[in-house]
Amino acid sequence: MSEMSFEQMLEKSLKTIRNGEVVEGTVIDVKPDEIILNIGYKSDGIITRNEYTNDSSVNLLDVVSVGDTMEAKVMKVNDGEGQVLLTYKRLAAEKGSKRLEEAFNNGEVLTAPVTQVLDGGLSVVVDETRVFIPASLVSDVYEKDLSKYKDTEIEFVLTEFNPRRRRIIGDRKQLLVAKKEQMQKELLEKIQVGDVMEGTVKNITDFGAFIDLGGADGLLHISEMSWGRVENPKKVFTVGQAVKVFIKDIKDTKIALSMKFAEENPWNNAAERYAVGTIVTGKVARMTDFGAFVELAPGVDALLHVSQISREHVNKPSDVLAIGQEIEAKIVDFSEEDKKISLSMKALITEDDFAEETEE
Repeated sequence: MSEMSFEQMLEKSLKTIRNGEVVEGTVIDVKPDEIILNIGYKSDGIITRNEYTNDSSVNLLDVVSVGDTMEAKVMKVNDGEGQVLLTYKRLAAEKGSKRLEEAFNNGEVLTAPVTQVLDGGLSVVVDETRVFIPASLVSDVYEKDLSKYKDTEIEFVLTEFNPRRRRIIGDRKQLLVAKKEQMQKELLEKIQVGDVMEGTVKNITDFGAFIDLGGADGLLHISEMSWGRVENPKKVFTVGQAVKVFIKDIKDTKIALSMKFAEENPWNNAAERYAVGTIVTGKVARMTDFGAFVELAPGVDALLHVSQISREHVNKPSDVLAIGQEIEAKIVDFSEEDKKISLSMKALITEDDFAEETEE
């Protein structure tokens, strides 16, 4: 029996490989667009950048180092130049697909980076496997611009897994809804009427503002924004503004808020400040046919009856007064219980002054 040559013995000691087989190797060289692996075969294995990742901007020198151990799948045992062509991304995709199938069946929450912002939603990648999250399932509120999610990591669950039809659908919205429901439950369990809280203005409407209390939103009605009058909430508040409020009422999950703190009530000590006979200054706030309402302080209005405007006959307050006009008058009646104050400008006009006015 003839003896084998060294080359024959070496070749016999090397393993055989087939297309489609998964092999393990050690990185012996890395170039920006190519990885060379020692896979224990007579030829080295080659992984091009296109077969490592779908991201064409990746520099392989930044992600792989000589000495690293890697698994890859054989694409061609001989590429015509004696090299073994390998793929890393296809093996990763297969593993990723299996991983996603398990996550879909178990309802597992996944975390992945957003690689693309599309017209209809977001594209994320899990182990080289793409998952599409429709725009309607990205958030629990409507978002016209999804660009803020680019290159960020988001959590989601899978609602559809059909790799044959390339339909792997993710849902982030249900996680946000569930989280908010839990936060709302926890908040409602610990708050009570009268509690003072810090909040953030979330949305502003003509009738009030919705305040984020850190788990649930409360409504600050326009009538509860100030002891004074608020004509337009949008002129008083801005979205994102921090505010201090107190809980006025709680009904199921609805929270009513107020900023009319008792210690700031303008009617405190009103009996002393607005005693009968006191001369005050105020601004005409609004008018009717029977008189004008004068703001003495934010939240404190007094009635100047048409008969008390002048010693002369006045048909309507608007004939002699204007909104915003500052006037001086005497308090002729005060009811703390009814929160009513009556004024008179006529009482400040002496008979001599009246005579001089009529002579002129």
